[in-house]
Amino acid sequence: MFDTSKSFSDGISTPFSTQPSHSTTANVSGSRHDERPMKHVALLIASAGAYGRGILSGIAAYNRKHGGWSIFFRPRGLNEPLPKWIGKWKGDGIIAGIDNAEVAQQLIKGRIPTVNLRGTLSALPIPYVSTDNNAVAQLAAEHLLERGVRNFGFVGKRIGTNPSLDLRGATFRHQVESHGHVCHWFHGDDFEARGWEVEQHELTEWVRSLPKPVGIMACNDERGLQVLDACQRAGVSVPDEVAVIGVDNDVCLCDLSGPPLTSVDVNAEMVGYKAAEMLDRMMQGQKVTEHETLVAPRSVVTRRSTDVVASEDEEVSRAISYIRAHAFKRIHAADVLKYLGVSRTSLQQRMKALTGRTIHQEVQHVRLQRAQDLLATSTMTIKRVARESGFASVQYMTRVFHAQIGETPARYRNQRAVNQVVTNAG
Repeated sequence: MFDTSKSFSDGISTPFSTQPSHSTTANVSGSRHDERPMKHVALLIASAGAYGRGILSGIAAYNRKHGGWSIFFRPRGLNEPLPKWIGKWKGDGIIAGIDNAEVAQQLIKGRIPTVNLRGTLSALPIPYVSTDNNAVAQLAAEHLLERGVRNFGFVGKRIGTNPSLDLRGATFRHQVESHGHVCHWFHGDDFEARGWEVEQHELTEWVRSLPKPVGIMACNDERGLQVLDACQRAGVSVPDEVAVIGVDNDVCLCDLSGPPLTSVDVNAEMVGYKAAEMLDRMMQGQKVTEHETLVAPRSVVTRRSTDVVASEDEEVSRAISYIRAHAFKRIHAADVLKYLGVSRTSLQQRMKALTGRTIHQEVQHVRLQRAQDLLATSTMTIKRVARESGFASVQYMTRVFHAQIGETPARYRNQRAVNQVVTNAG
């Protein structure tokens, strides 16, 4: 057991007893056949933001179903160094965000099963689980491209300070450039040293200088909040002139801004679940062959900061707005044409020029996005998901899903929804 009579402060070299007794506990399922020694696990995870809290939620889901662990955790800041005692701890397992090579070497030497939540030390033999940042940036780019914007920007941090955020920017730029557009990049600086107002003034001037309308991806929701503040200072309209999307879907931050911030839900719960699953295998002595596990994002959570169709063609804009509002009511292309009072040939050509899709394909696209969101975030049956998304049947939705996504709705859900994984596990 942990030695609870001692302080957990970093000043104590070994806050836990060096050889914890492994009391026997039944598996949370209640079966006495599953009894095994209780594992002592340290979670060294930044919990200030939604991403870290989501990871903790995923670990908790796994532990309730399979673990029965004794867990050490205390709230941590984003860039807080790992405690000094961690390299000498004699527990059973660790899940942590490790970016210090010296600490990593200590853990390797101590032979404590460890799962890292950062890929910055990927050359070391410590497996890690992380968000698929390429997929995150691709989702953000697709979302803005679908809004019809043709000018783009990315707001990151100072290059080199966070490789994951740099990767998001590089992928986002590649995506928009592959469509023939230019991506402007605001790298930022260390505003904590230079002062908030200094950098915010520079960001405001950068936003003001961009060609409009423009779609901006912020590397995370914290940066997205800064971008929206800069837009307000610059006197530009959101989303009509500047559409902004963040990352992490931190609801508190997204709702704090004006207007509310659209964001990519990175599925942090699944990151935590997968990390716990991997650590459990390691603690049981199983060989882990995968060095890197990347978790796909759930979806884009659309809020008012990107609720726009940036097109000078008023009829196309009205058509897309009508489709987004009514696609779930099983409308057809004929209903769109009747609403606008225009010919199919004329509207079809102009819509395809803007979106790359026909009227019918745009309807299916909106329905598919709705289905993806419901599969990843709700516990609805697949049959109900099809109905709520406007598809005529489960079979038809499955055909569209497989053609567009490359997998079945059930597989899509299993890869993204922790609640579904927990239900099906074991």
